[in-house]
Order: sequence, then structure tokens, then C-alpha cells
Amino acid sequence: MMTRAPFLLSLGLCLMAGTSHAEGLWPEFRGPTAQGFSTAKGLPTAWAPDKNIVWRSEVAGKGWSSPVVANGRIFITTAVEMPVDPTAAAAVVLAPAPVAPPVVAVPGDASKRPAPAKAKAPPPAPKPVSLHVMALDAATGKTVWDTQVLEVTDPAALKMHGKNSQASPTVVYEPGRLYAHFSHHGTACLDEAGKILWTSQENSYTPQHGTGGSPVIVDDLLIFDADGAKDPGVVALDKATGKTRWKIARPPTEAKSKFSFCTPLLIEVAGQKQVISAGSGIVQALNPKDGSEIWHVMYGTGYSVVPRPVFAHGMIFMSTGYDKPVGLAIKADGKGDVTSTHVVWQETKYVPHNPSMLVIGDELYMLADNGLLSCRDAKTNTVHFEERLLGPSSASLLYADGLIYAIDEKGASAVVKPGKTLQVVATSELKEKTLASMAVCDHDLLIRTELALYRVGNGRANAE
Repeated sequence: MMTRAPFLLSLGLCLMAGTSHAEGLWPEFRGPTAQGFSTAKGLPTAWAPDKNIVWRSEVAGKGWSSPVVANGRIFITTAVEMPVDPTAAAAVVLAPAPVAPPVVAVPGDASKRPAPAKAKAPPPAPKPVSLHVMALDAATGKTVWDTQVLEVTDPAALKMHGKNSQASPTVVYEPGRLYAHFSHHGTACLDEAGKILWTSQENSYTPQHGTGGSPVIVDDLLIFDADGAKDPGVVALDKATGKTRWKIARPPTEAKSKFSFCTPLLIEVAGQKQVISAGSGIVQALNPKDGSEIWHVMYGTGYSVVPRPVFAHGMIFMSTGYDKPVGLAIKADGKGDVTSTHVVWQETKYVPHNPSMLVIGDELYMLADNGLLSCRDAKTNTVHFEERLLGPSSASLLYADGLIYAIDEKGASAVVKPGKTLQVVATSELKEKTLASMAVCDHDLLIRTELALYRVGNGRANAE
């Protein structure tokens, strides 16, 4: 028998501590349920640079991790460029600039002769960075502590897509501890005062396009995907020590590109925990105790999978990534290869490359990267609407106080009433680039832009 226990248990843990505590806890990517749900009430629906901004705090460096909230603190990560040692910089060997081909004389009119090709200079080597975990006071936005946990100087490790950052995975919180993962750069555990308890770099891998997926806590383990340019896999660390407890390799797939950036999802089916982990060409359900596979579905050449899967009605809903994403609904009660038996439906229209999906009741909502929002029946894939909502988008959808929140890459946002027709409640503009997903803090929203972190609240005066 299927169960939605992970959703209900996660939400229940928050509610056990009381409503106010639940609203003040946002412990990981996509919140207490890991699926974009909040129990908070009274959230703002409209804002602007001069409207409903409680505070705006500039953040040094660059990072696209989403905010995490606990005990009156907001935790984020960032990557700060380090000064370059001229001696070390001189030692970096760069590819030589291409040599222009020799000019060959062409008879006739000189004005019609092809111009000689211009040699292109090689791109500059990436600057080394220090990777930081920061705690901000939730009431004021002021920095409480800022801890450098790792340094990265290897140019090969620093190569990334222009849209990415070296600090894109989101911190995971549990009482007394923070786990900050930086993909191939390593992982760190800190206490709530910012003291480093351990660091681990024993599971480094060759990156492609930079950092990505966040980790998930399962009992005494910290589990994350390690899908780099080659030899993709999944890793579990002992959360007390940072030592590797298990590591599994992905099975061979049709995907030529092996890299992906997905965040695993913990679910429970018939009393058994499953870690849902999507990589290039395959999604697997793993036993968290040892990494052994419970079931898998193959999906061809799909790669660079980013959206975190969601779980509802006994099914996993997910996107297969680039180049052409396919939306899949998969029954989660299988064993072994269930590619031909457990895929309930698949969809190719308006499926996201980056934003994670949202299931509310019987409806599945998807925000495509082009800003088009679609709503369909989660069980049957019957389309209710497919309409333009925003511009190009990367952030995942949020459901709070009976409304759906979405934000695009230019800082434009829309608040939508759930239902089978598109009903836009409000739109807003911050006019700052943002790729990070929203978080909830008490009765307010947290929005991270390229330059700053905003706390947005109803009718609240700006903090000085």
C-alpha cells in the first residue's frame, strides 16, 4: 500500500512544536516538506523596492543557494573571490591563443577578398574562491557570523556555466547542526554558532558546469548526488563525522552527458524509506541504509536534471532534464527495472528544465523555464491550463497561505490562486536578477537576488 508519509511526517514534525515554530522553520531546499509547502499565514502578495520590504541585506560574493531558517537565524552560503597571487597566476598554463590562418592572395577586386580571421584570446582563468556559510539575524538582516569553510584554487574545479555559482546547493538544518554542501568542492558541518565541526573532500569528482544539488538528511546519514562529467553516483556521509558510509555508481544509461544537479527526495512506501535520486538517463529509488537499489526507470538521453522530484498520490513527478525535458509520473511501489510497468504518464509540453514542480490536491503545477505555467490533473495528465505567467524562470514554485508564489530571473513575481483556471492575484517587481527559490520566515517571504537577501512582509516598515 502506498503512503504519503514523508509529506505528512515532515509537516507533522514542524506542527508538533507549535504553529509559530513551524512557520519559523525552513530547514532545507523547498522547506519542511522538501516539496515547496508552508503552513504560514498572512504572507504578502505584492511588494516593490519601496513597498513591504522589512529589510534588504547585501551579501558579499556570489551564491544561488536558497535561504534556510531556524531559531531566528537565516542561513545561506556564498563564494567570495580571493586575491590572486601573481606568482601563482603566472604558473597557470592556459591554452595558447589560436593562430590566424595565413592570408592567401585572391585575384580580382581586393574589396571582395575575405578578411583574415581574428585570433580570439583564451578566457581568463577562474579566480580562486573561499566558500562561506553565513548566519543573518532574521529580525534585522544583520550578519551574526560568517564562517569560511573551504578554499578552491584549482582552475579546473572552478569552471562553471555562466548562470551558475560556486555556492548553489542549499544548506540543510537540524537542531544544533548545519550541513553545507558545495558539490565537487566538498561538504562541511557547523554548529549554530558557526563553528566548523568537520569538513569532507574525499568525494570530489570532475565537474561539468559547476555546483548544483543539495543534500538530504536520512537518519544518521547525509546523502547527495555526485553526478559529474564522468563516473556519476550517489554518496552517503556519516553526518556525525563526515566519513563516507556508502557510495554507489549509477548504472549505464543511454545519456551521453553524465552530469546532473538534482536534489534527492526522501519518501516512504509501504513502511520502507526510499531516497529518490534522479541522474542522467535514470531515476532510482535507493535504500538509504546501504544505497542498494529498490527500483529504477530509464528515460533515454535526458541529462543535466535539476528539478527536485515531488511525491503525491503514490507517484513520483519529475522532469528528465535537457535537451528536451519530459515530465514523468511514476508509481513508486515497484521493484527492479519498472520502466515499462510503472510510468503512468509522460508529457513533453511546457516541462521545466530547472524549476521544481508542485502538487496541490489533485493538481500538478509546472513552471517552464520560459515562464509558462501549466496545471494538469496529477493522476491522468488532463490539461487544465497552459498560460504565460512570467519571463525566463529558474526558481521553484512555493505554496503558502492558499496561494502559489513564482518568481522569474529578472525578479518579477506572480501570486496565483490554485485552481483549474489561471487566476493571478498579484504581480510584483524587484528588478534584480534572481535564480534562487523563495523561502518562508514566520509570516514573511525571503527572496535572494544576485546582490542581496530580502525579507518581504505585509505593511512592515523597512529596518534601518
